[in-house]
Amino acid sequence: MKILAALLPAAMLVIMGQAAAQPSGPDNVTLNFVNADIEGVVKAVSEITGRNFVLDPRVKGTVNIVSARPMARSLVYDVFLSALRLQGYAAIEERNMVKIVPEAEAKLHPGRLLGPDERGSGDQISTRVFTLKYESAAQLVPILRPLIAPANTITAYPANNTLVITDYAGNLQRLGRIIDSIDQPSGTDPVLIPLAHASAFDVAVMVNRLFADAAPGAAGAADASQRLSVVADTRSNSLIARSDNPSRITRLRTLVAMLDSPTSAAGNLHVVHLKNAEAVRVAETLRAIYLGEGGAAAALRPAVLPVVASPAGAPAAASPLQPSAPATVAAALSPGMIQADPATNSILINAPDAVYNNLRAVIDKLDARRAQVYVEALIAEITADKAAEFGIQWQDLGGAGRSGSGVFGGTNFGAPAQNILGIAANPAGAGRGLNVGVIRGEINIPGVAGPILNLRLLIRALEADSNANILSTPTLLTLDNEEARIVIGQNVPFITGQYALSGAATTPTPFQTVERRDVGLTLRVKPQISEGGTVRLQLYQEVSSVQDTTNAAGVITNKRAVESTVLVDDGQIVVIGGLIQDSVRDGVEKVPLLGDLPGLGALFTYNTRARTKTNLMVFLRPTVLRTAQRADTVTGSRYDYIRGEQLEAAPPPSPPLPEMQPPALPPR
Repeated sequence: MKILAALLPAAMLVIMGQAAAQPSGPDNVTLNFVNADIEGVVKAVSEITGRNFVLDPRVKGTVNIVSARPMARSLVYDVFLSALRLQGYAAIEERNMVKIVPEAEAKLHPGRLLGPDERGSGDQISTRVFTLKYESAAQLVPILRPLIAPANTITAYPANNTLVITDYAGNLQRLGRIIDSIDQPSGTDPVLIPLAHASAFDVAVMVNRLFADAAPGAAGAADASQRLSVVADTRSNSLIARSDNPSRITRLRTLVAMLDSPTSAAGNLHVVHLKNAEAVRVAETLRAIYLGEGGAAAALRPAVLPVVASPAGAPAAASPLQPSAPATVAAALSPGMIQADPATNSILINAPDAVYNNLRAVIDKLDARRAQVYVEALIAEITADKAAEFGIQWQDLGGAGRSGSGVFGGTNFGAPAQNILGIAANPAGAGRGLNVGVIRGEINIPGVAGPILNLRLLIRALEADSNANILSTPTLLTLDNEEARIVIGQNVPFITGQYALSGAATTPTPFQTVERRDVGLTLRVKPQISEGGTVRLQLYQEVSSVQDTTNAAGVITNKRAVESTVLVDDGQIVVIGGLIQDSVRDGVEKVPLLGDLPGLGALFTYNTRARTKTNLMVFLRPTVLRTAQRADTVTGSRYDYIRGEQLEAAPPPSPPLPEMQPPALPPR
């Protein structure tokens, strides 16, 4: 009776012609639902499985389930979930109940979280976290996204390289197998091949050349799977190799094993060609390291590397970090030599393998590309000179030209080109400005050669205003820790001595000793680059000019110089020195008492006034050029600038004159 009561709802559905669920035994059930309403099917499944269902109001539609043979009751729930999935609905198990919601909403409900070894029901929405060991979780998302239902989610968490996937349990099992197949150790991981005798750097160069020449390719394009990269690790004297083809790694190991064999002689000769460093300096440094001598002392003779006896009796190179034992007979029999060849910029090393490997590791670090520094100096000088003078002078020389007693007098101020007597004797030598005078013939003065003008009155007025704006931008490009110098100016002779005899003595040919000095703009700089990009500059900046060459004591020059050591960041501008000067000079020449009279005092006064203002600043900007591309950029900009200036300097066309093209640099 209980079974009949349980199947009554299903029987009612059969009467309606929609569906049927007939018992065929205590544990078997035959399901036949044809266009059955989903709510009625849920009720029948609930009675068969004993589960509690909660339906979302949006769950509507019909279900078709047909079983030709009876099935176990335990399979009814899975068949029901498959039917729901086909209708676009999902079942969520939570607190002894099953919620049926649209598939798009399933991921928002707290469904079941599967562990690494758990398997859920095939069509049940679940969430699983996959932890990857080798591959990137973010890179797997685009691969797995098409394999997941559009309404479900996949998310990568890069922090611990995991994937969080919410989908049907059956699909999660398939995704797990796919992830396990992809998340495998790569065959292209680098391998380390240690060397015992040969130099890692020499072997790396050799095998790279051999395998590059032997790599198969069609039409110049090599197969990516045949690529082999070999890099030398001089610190551990090992090779680091990587290839997509494991067979090439095997061939490399075989070749390296044959090359890494001890030589029969105690030492052999190696030639190391340097790319950047200077061979003579590197050779001196190597001698100083292994012999404990300075570069100057070691350069006087060939280097003989010290050796000590190993426990097995074979000679071994002394460690550069420990003091070596005194030279022995073994040292004489196994000499080592370090010699530089400046013609080819190479170093010749004759030493045992262990010593050569240590030397080669040092050479690789010393022969690195050195950074360069492009130094731009900016010298800005602004000068303003203002001067003014005004005065009245008078003379009465009538009595000076008469015989007998006479009286003459007057005022006389300033230099010969400014005072009344100097202009009377030489009118052409009158100074600049306004000169107004009253002349009354000529007059002869005893003791003065020739007649002079009888200049009775002289009025002088002058106002001068001169400005100068000078901008100099010398630039230098030099290596790190190398001093550079640029001089733009004149080479002026300075008399330092002379010799001549006079009188009755025999006079040899007289002579003078002359020293030439550079006068103009001089910039001398030595940069040192730190690891952080800061530049330490030792610099000397000088601006000089010739002021007077008529001085009997010698040439007079103006000089402004600054010498300093500064720290500047790469590309930053710093001021290294300057001068701000403002001077005012006010002079008055007058006759005592008469020059102080109001109004009339101007007839006995000569006023001069001058003001000089100078602003001089020196700025500096270093730019570190670590790569050839950066140096080419700076060079190109300056090249294009000077070429543009040359093109603009073309003379304008003139009909009577022929066309002449100005000199210009060719385009880059």
